[in-house]
Amino acid sequence: MLLKSGLIFAPLLLGMVTLAIAGPLHAQCKVEWYFGIPCEELYKALVSQINKWATATSCATGGQKCLYKLQSANVHFISAKHTTPVAKYVDDLTFRLTSYDLHHHCHVSAMSVSETWYVILDHGTNYCNLYNLMEGSGLTNVPGYKEVTSDFMCTQRSSANCTVY
Repeated sequence: MLLKSGLIFAPLLLGMVTLAIAGPLHAQCKVEWYFGIPCEELYKALVSQINKWATATSCATGGQKCLYKLQSANVHFISAKHTTPVAKYVDDLTFRLTSYDLHHHCHVSAMSVSETWYVILDHGTNYCNLYNLMEGSGLTNVPGYKEVTSDFMCTQRSSANCTVY
């Protein structure tokens, strides 16, 4: 009986250990950002950048700073999609904006998830989907900018090259 339960739980334990070491088992990224500006300003900048990079034209010089599509947006929540220009993979993006410090600062909880169920490694693409929008809109230069993420929260974050992806 003990041997049977060991055979059942060993693969589960191995999977949990692998997850703890390697990160997500599906290509995705979660990032927490903090900004010293109101969420209203951040919301406008992000929506503007998503719309600016909606066509394939901005991909002409290389990289993936293109083919974003706004799904829905309000000052508290933004939903978008990003399609990779070559392979045409689609990733779902969400940004949850929360005001703090008497509405003078904004916390953003962002997520990018590959729609393709079998994608495990993505070379940091899901991280770059989010970061490129922040950088392109100039939000990485605002006062109080702080990013919190890791390889555990973002597939292959430490090897991401956002000039390519």
